[in-house]
Amino acid sequence: MSAAPLVVGVGARRGVPAAEVLTLVLDGLAAAGMPPEALTALATVDTKAAEPGLTEAAARLGVPLLAYPAEVLAAVPVPHPSAAALAATGTPSVAEAAALTGAGALTTGAPGTARLLVGKRASGPGARATCAVAHGRTPHHLCTKETS
Repeated sequence: MSAAPLVVGVGARRGVPAAEVLTLVLDGLAAAGMPPEALTALATVDTKAAEPGLTEAAARLGVPLLAYPAEVLAAVPVPHPSAAALAATGTPSVAEAAALTGAGALTTGAPGTARLLVGKRASGPGARATCAVAHGRTPHHLCTKETS
């Protein structure tokens, strides 16, 4: 059985430095009890996919940066929606919704097949980034070993 995907969703303001994103992502993984090597991908809203701080952070972590349209992310139920995110991006959640969408898509292609390990967290005072950590659920039939 292969490990279920671990995706960190990242919301960011324009000009966020890669160092801020990296620190936030690594802190989020630590809060989830996961090592950096377990990370499968970063995910964000498509309008932020070319943001240099995000692309550089993904490159330094050695993972792809997945991008989803705001309307896809807006359809994902999340525990911490934000009016500010909605006004800025067209979706009430970037970090949590992108993490869940990415982990679900990499698991079975279904967004509802992932769960949040760490909810939305900001990079600190004056934060220019948020992140959330989601883990894909491996379908039960792939986890059980058939015995004869």
